[in-house]
Amino acid sequence: MTTPADHPPAPSAIDLYDPALYINRELSMLEFNYRVLEEALDPSVPLLERVKFLAIFANNLDEFFMIRVSGLREQVAAGVVETPADGLTPAQQLVAIRKRLLPMLEQQYRCYYEDILPQLRDYGIEVLPYHELEAGHQQALQRYFDSEIFPVLTPLAVDPGRPFPHISNLSLNLAVLLTDEKGQRRFARVKVPQTLPRIVAVHTITGEDAAEGGRRLFVLLEEIIAANLETLFPGMQILESHPFRVTRNADMEIEEDEASDLLETIEAGVRQRRFGRVVRLEVQRDMPPFLLETLKNYLNVERSDIYQMPTPLGMSQLFELADVDAPELKYPPYQPVIPRVLAQNDDLFAVLREQDVLLHHPYDSFLPVVNFFRAAAHDPQVLAIKATLYRVGSNSPVVNALLEARENDKQVAVLVELKARFDEENNIVWARKLEAQGVHVVYGLLGLKTHCKVAMVIRREADGLRRYVHLSTGNYNATTARIYTDIGLLTSNPELAEDASELFNRLTGYAPAARYQKLMVAPEYLRSRFDRLVVREIEHARAGRPARLIFKMNALVDPAFIRRLYEASMAGVQVDLLVRGICCLRPGVEGVSDNIRVTSVVGRFLEHSRIYYFANGDQPEVYLGSADLMPRNLDRRVETLYPVEDEALKRRLVDEILAISMRDNVKARELQPDGTYTRLRPAPGEGALDSQAWFMEHERRLALFRDELYREEPPDPA
Repeated sequence: MTTPADHPPAPSAIDLYDPALYINRELSMLEFNYRVLEEALDPSVPLLERVKFLAIFANNLDEFFMIRVSGLREQVAAGVVETPADGLTPAQQLVAIRKRLLPMLEQQYRCYYEDILPQLRDYGIEVLPYHELEAGHQQALQRYFDSEIFPVLTPLAVDPGRPFPHISNLSLNLAVLLTDEKGQRRFARVKVPQTLPRIVAVHTITGEDAAEGGRRLFVLLEEIIAANLETLFPGMQILESHPFRVTRNADMEIEEDEASDLLETIEAGVRQRRFGRVVRLEVQRDMPPFLLETLKNYLNVERSDIYQMPTPLGMSQLFELADVDAPELKYPPYQPVIPRVLAQNDDLFAVLREQDVLLHHPYDSFLPVVNFFRAAAHDPQVLAIKATLYRVGSNSPVVNALLEARENDKQVAVLVELKARFDEENNIVWARKLEAQGVHVVYGLLGLKTHCKVAMVIRREADGLRRYVHLSTGNYNATTARIYTDIGLLTSNPELAEDASELFNRLTGYAPAARYQKLMVAPEYLRSRFDRLVVREIEHARAGRPARLIFKMNALVDPAFIRRLYEASMAGVQVDLLVRGICCLRPGVEGVSDNIRVTSVVGRFLEHSRIYYFANGDQPEVYLGSADLMPRNLDRRVETLYPVEDEALKRRLVDEILAISMRDNVKARELQPDGTYTRLRPAPGEGALDSQAWFMEHERRLALFRDELYREEPPDPA
């Protein structure tokens, strides 16, 4: 994308295209996942929450291999020589990924075996190898195997008449070596069923009462199967068995312009994920070399695709262990609050006629958003509801409200984004259900993913039609709203409402020339308008006026905006970046990014909100929205950034949410010039401040008195 010609150029003495000024995207993603692993390593985190962070770390790696590593593999196979801004070729990136990842995996397993399991044992929770179980427990598990596991298993032999079977994506399997009655060696594969619990509760099977102080004992499903293989292969002698796990390319390529029915095309693509190229083979560390070579050849993988690890493989399924009922080993429950202005008035639309309402999830409840849809569904004055749905979850109160609205003869139009990665199946189910109810369902614009989060209610009132709008940084998902930090705005602002109408007309009809008064909408306008705001800040700094940028986002990748931020730093603009995940900008480089500070907060909640603050010469502007500064968000998605113009809400965003987030010295890490992160600690005499804990602790008080605080004077964040 080009930038306007009147933008001020960077000083010619410094080459802002120098690859040394950029951090590789994939390596930055790994660094984010290491920060997740650090939460599992942190003894101050409750024990079962540490187990959960181990599972999140493993789950993130699964997606990383399915999408990012598979993409690099395809580039290498295609002979691609084009490099990103950091200058690493696809082959060099693959080498660097493996080099960085191996020590992380070692830490992951050390944490599990040497730290977490011994501590769980102190609380009567044990995960034991099958061979260490008492004889009585093994007998009970054999009966469990016979009744619950054996009927589900399908042993697959490999010989000239039975070729090597397909190994589905993310499946756990046993490679079994055995001999027949003639002493001839045979090979077979047994898939560990994904329909059964991976971590089997032995105490439940044996009927032991853990509530009376007894042990809660667990064993891995694959170990139960391995101990009973003779039942699957009668007449054969089992020599040995070893678990292995396969990760495949899961990045669907959809030719939308050739698809007669996008929904059916997406369904077919989801099914095809099981058959993508193998990009990672995980095997038990003690697997014999000849057996490993057999799998390598059958699966057509390179040595660099193989990861030899201790068991358990596929640690993302540790979520099952993290769900053990032991409240004392988990975070204390947190009950989100409802702002006083909404709690004191049942008429949501009456409130919004008088003022805008800002919701900071998960500290503020998601219930007002659900009530926005429910009120619209049942209000006789409401004529129509429009919404974009990206990830709504499997049991969505928002979608149920839309179905109720249709039952009540409201006109309902919904854009369901079928291409929301790994949520396609959920969205297909909802799309079919909405269509069956008579809802107008569309799937978005050709070649673009619709990622914006917008809902609009059209209501007949005494003075005519009025539109009410909800704009958000996050999805209409009541489940993730309890664990993701997001910000939503409820408003009846006429200009924002008119922009929302234009946007929906663009999404559901033909309106390529749609113009917007307040919204910045990608891909048509967001990049150029946002760029002008950064340039304006540079001009303020050069003119000696107050200039500052504070951006909170999930990822910073776009090279053009990184160069623009370098220019801002060189012009004297103080730039504070709160980037949860990937950051390709290199801060602290002398003469280039001296004025840029990058921090990342990883804690109990997933930081997901996007806030963009421009000091603008003492006339600050603040924007929220769905877009990160990444090429895909700016050029290949429908995204929105929306302004917050109410002065009290703006002060809350700046003086409370951003200020506290930037002062975090417990869960924050600061990006160093070499691409590593340093965990922040309180300076001598400085109090510890965990921003997420602060918001939880203070939200109830602030929910009661925030209007007074921000319409008179800002609170003291200390």
